[in-house]
Amino acid sequence: MAYSVNGTFLMKMNPTVKLLCLLAIFGLIVIIHNPNVLLFMLASFLILTVFCSGHPKGYVSLYIASFLFLFVSASTTMIFFGQGETTWFQWGLVHITEESFYTGIHLGLRATLFATLGLLFLLTTKPVHLFYSLMQQLHMPPAYAYAFLAAVRMLPIIVEDYQTLRYAYRIRGQGRNQKGNRLYRAFSFYVIPLLTQAIRRAQRLAIAMEVKQFQEHGQKRTYFYTMRCRRLDGQFVFLLVGLIVIAYSLGHLFPVFPTSDIRLS
Repeated sequence: MAYSVNGTFLMKMNPTVKLLCLLAIFGLIVIIHNPNVLLFMLASFLILTVFCSGHPKGYVSLYIASFLFLFVSASTTMIFFGQGETTWFQWGLVHITEESFYTGIHLGLRATLFATLGLLFLLTTKPVHLFYSLMQQLHMPPAYAYAFLAAVRMLPIIVEDYQTLRYAYRIRGQGRNQKGNRLYRAFSFYVIPLLTQAIRRAQRLAIAMEVKQFQEHGQKRTYFYTMRCRRLDGQFVFLLVGLIVIAYSLGHLFPVFPTSDIRLS
């Protein structure tokens, strides 16, 4: 279902600055071994995603609710089959210890935090602006940038072709009550036609890009969208630093878990 999106400051800032900031936070998360700090960081970025993404809060909440499965899948393996000295429960191969439990929680928080930051970037960044910014700020060759952008634009076309094939087979009555390997029928009915159409479109796109002289990497080009770094980008950097400092302080002042370094537990 389509819905209206409200423009926020996250959508107006430079996509390259936003991407580099989130990548820096990814690296910071990897070296943080305090689950309390990760918990408060996750809470702060969840609030930022829900209230500042510009999308309806109900839909964003549904997206975030799916992260519960990610948290459970990332933490249960370590919780059930980890190692430790203080045993809480043991039955067959399942061995839950205090150390494995907190380590699993730490991994689950880290994975969920990665997903939250990725969702924040996805909801507040337009692909067109991202690739234009990469070409202007990071000097990405236009041939690669426009190729990636064309690939993103082709995804809805491929989905539409798949739906058209489904409707055509349904009208003709093909594929119903037919015995045989379902994988083979799916491959012959859908995969081969979709690949054929994709190859034809890619060939036409390659010819069009060659005519536009995208193969010349050193050529200076003009851009329809001009992406610049503004004061808003610096304010976003300070906002991220403030959120991290607050999460770090709350993680040490109000610890939820009885460990401050998962490596020592």
